[in-house]
Amino acid sequence: MGNVRDGFRDYVSKDFIHHNQYFEGSRQALLTAMEEAHQSSPNKAVEVKYCYEDKDTVITHSLVSKADMEIAVVHIFRFENDKIVELWDLGQPISKDSPNENGLF
Repeated sequence: MGNVRDGFRDYVSKDFIHHNQYFEGSRQALLTAMEEAHQSSPNKAVEVKYCYEDKDTVITHSLVSKADMEIAVVHIFRFENDKIVELWDLGQPISKDSPNENGLF
């Protein structure tokens, strides 16, 4: 984990766009944000709990563990020519005091 540039080179299309509301929608903007996040608050682990595929789209529902929190994350990836061309990512910090007995997974 942590080699963002290699991951982008190998798996992300040059035509990539994303829909994360916190950053400009370009490939470079997300690459920079991911590198900065890795430096300031790296993931300790990512555990894919569920994975779904439909034609050119893959959806993962994952548990992301950081030093100070756990986050439930949904990633929606659209592929062309074996590369990610579009991404939607949605995250929710996991509350230890949630009244929901079913949890997020």
